[in-house]
Amino acid sequence: MSTPNLLPMAKTLQIAADRAHDDTKSVLPAEVVRGVYIENPPGAEALKLMHLLIGKAGGRMAEDVRHELRLADIKKIDGMRNHSRATLRKLFIELAGAVIVFDDTEAQCEIIGGFLDRARLDYRHEVSDDLLVAWWFGGAFREMAEKSCHWAIMDRQTVFALSSKYSILLFQHIASLVNLDHVTSRTFTVSELRALLGVPDGKMERWNDVNRFALKPAIAEINQTSRMTLTATPRKIGRTVASVTIAWEEKPLEAKKEARRELDGSKVGRKSRRDGMAEAPVRVFPKTGGITYSPHWIEIKRAAGCNRDNSLIAADFRRFCDAKGISLDAHNIEELFSSFCAKVGHV
Repeated sequence: MSTPNLLPMAKTLQIAADRAHDDTKSVLPAEVVRGVYIENPPGAEALKLMHLLIGKAGGRMAEDVRHELRLADIKKIDGMRNHSRATLRKLFIELAGAVIVFDDTEAQCEIIGGFLDRARLDYRHEVSDDLLVAWWFGGAFREMAEKSCHWAIMDRQTVFALSSKYSILLFQHIASLVNLDHVTSRTFTVSELRALLGVPDGKMERWNDVNRFALKPAIAEINQTSRMTLTATPRKIGRTVASVTIAWEEKPLEAKKEARRELDGSKVGRKSRRDGMAEAPVRVFPKTGGITYSPHWIEIKRAAGCNRDNSLIAADFRRFCDAKGISLDAHNIEELFSSFCAKVGHV
C-alpha cells in the first residue's frame, strides 16, 4: 500500500527526488493524502490525474516551474482512461477547483489556495496523438510540499485500479498511516469520515447510506487490490452511530499474491469477483486462546467499550456461541462479538 516516513527530519521532497526513477511508486505529502485539500474534492479520474501529476513532478513539486507530460504517455498507463483533450480538460477543471487548506503550526497561520495554478493543453500536434500537457502547481500546494516532513509512497498500480473517489481517498489516507509505530487503526467521527471520503453536503445524510454506498464498497475494493485488509467497526451511542474505527493489517503472502494477480489481470469481471468476496465469510474468531495478539478482535472489543481480560472475553464468547449453536466463522461473527462485548461491558 505505502511506506510512510520513519525518519522525522527527512523532507518529502528529498524522498521524492530519491525515487524519481521508480515509475511504480509515487511519493506524496501526507498532508495531501490525508485529505487536507478536501474542499471541493475531485472525482476518481481527477484524483488519479492528481497522483500522476505529483508523481511526475517528484522532487520538483514545490518549485514554481512548468511541468510537462505527453498524452501518449498517459494513455500507456493501465487504469487510466483513454483520455482525449476534451476529457483531460474536464479533469483539470476539477483539480483547479480543489482547495488546499494548509495549517502551518510553526508560523501559526492557515494557508488557503488552489492545488493548481494553471494547466496548458498544447494541441498543435494533436492529430499525431502528441498532445502536450503542461501544468503549474498552486502556491499553497508548493508551500505545503516544501515544508512537508511526512509522506506516503503510494503504489501507482493500486491507485489507478481503484474505480471510485471513495476508494482512492480512503486508500491514500490509510496509506499515510500504515507502518507508523503502534498504529493499526484510527477512529473517526461520522462527520470526519464523510469529509475523508469526500461525501458532499446534502448527500448520504444518514449513516446507513454512507456505509452502504461509500464506505463498504471502498473497503471491498481496497481489500481486493491492495496488500492490506481493512475493516470498519461502528460504535453506537444508543441507536446512533457516533464513530467508526477503521483497522488495517497486512495480508499473508498468498493473499498478497492474489491481490497482485488481480491487478495484473483483466479488470473485466473484477466487480463481480469483489462482490463474491464480500459475500463470503471474512473473519473467523480464534478457536482457542485469547485475542491479545489479534489486533482486529482487540479493536472490536475496545470500540464496544469493553475492558475485560482478553483471554476471558474470548473464552466467554466461545461459550456463548457454542450455547447458541453459532459457528465461529459465521458471516456476522464480527457483529456478534461486538454486541457481546457491549453487553459484557466493564469488569
